[in-house]
Amino acid sequence: MRVLVAGAGVAGLAAARGLVRAGHEVEVHERAPALRTVGGSVTLWSGSTGILRDLGVDLTGVGRRIDTMESWSSGGRPLVTVDIAAVARRYGTPNVHLPRQRLVERLADGLPEGTLRFGSACTRVDPERGGLAFVGGSTALGDVVVGADGRSSVVRDHLWGADPARLTEWVTWQGFIRRPFDLVSSHRAIMIVGREGLCGLIPAGEGLLLWWFDHRVDHREPPPASPAEALAERFGSWAAPVPEVLAAIDGIDRFTHHRHRVPKVWGRGRATLAGDAAHSMPPTMAQGANQALEDGWTLARELDGAGPVTERLRRYERIRSRHAARAADLAATEQTDRYRPPALMRLLPDRLVTAGYTAWLRRVSTYLSTTA
Repeated sequence: MRVLVAGAGVAGLAAARGLVRAGHEVEVHERAPALRTVGGSVTLWSGSTGILRDLGVDLTGVGRRIDTMESWSSGGRPLVTVDIAAVARRYGTPNVHLPRQRLVERLADGLPEGTLRFGSACTRVDPERGGLAFVGGSTALGDVVVGADGRSSVVRDHLWGADPARLTEWVTWQGFIRRPFDLVSSHRAIMIVGREGLCGLIPAGEGLLLWWFDHRVDHREPPPASPAEALAERFGSWAAPVPEVLAAIDGIDRFTHHRHRVPKVWGRGRATLAGDAAHSMPPTMAQGANQALEDGWTLARELDGAGPVTERLRRYERIRSRHAARAADLAATEQTDRYRPPALMRLLPDRLVTAGYTAWLRRVSTYLSTTA
């Protein structure tokens, strides 16, 4: 089949790789003039690293394996540790954190010449004919159209009539630093929670440590003139290594949190959706990129199934909506950002939390539910 994909992000590139490997002709239309490599970093759980292996994507030399995920109090006291290495042993594939840029580059590497069409901004979709229209008046026809054009998806808005997502009361500030050195070279993810919000720290390889701060905001007020100073005022009294992190900030990005109910049907006719276009969710459970990869992998499998193309697309949506909705519903609670008394957190046995997290990762993964 001839498949038109709008958007060359994680979902669009994963779908393209899977579809090309299945023998389909694919065009990926991206409005940017080149690969969009900006952004922070992503945690890829075992399902996603398994998918990348199936798609022929080699992560050798990029990222950092994550073996533990630790929760601390703002006073620096360890509360709960999830044994991420045990998750990897259970599913047979590692859990890796890496810059988003590296993931996008590796997904795009090896696609046939002409697959990626940059500077090609979609303006309209024709779901019945399998068509896309672009800025400048050009059009393209295919057997299938995939809207993987992100949170502000043009394809989704044409199919659904509007963007269903709403802002939550949380915001993320993030960036990369190269210290504390013991964390940069570690295999540990640390989340420090207090009444003021959350600080997260996780190595991303290449000598980089991703830091992020989440806290509640009033969206009626403008962002601070100096985000770094505002973060230092809010979190500066926390225990080490937070003051060292705050002092090392050089460059900062701001991300608002969005959420919406994930519907069971994403498209109509010959058009469907993938990635954030279909299921925007807060980043609190580190599932955005993972669900995008799951979409691409599942779409390629279902398009090789039986029945008319439209039935295969609706089957893909039913399969993926179950798992994506579980991830989105939990992320929407912002539970990892919310303060809980340390005494209550210490009552949770590490082994029990690890078992629960291992099971939950399978529940939100089509890949693991199918193969593990």
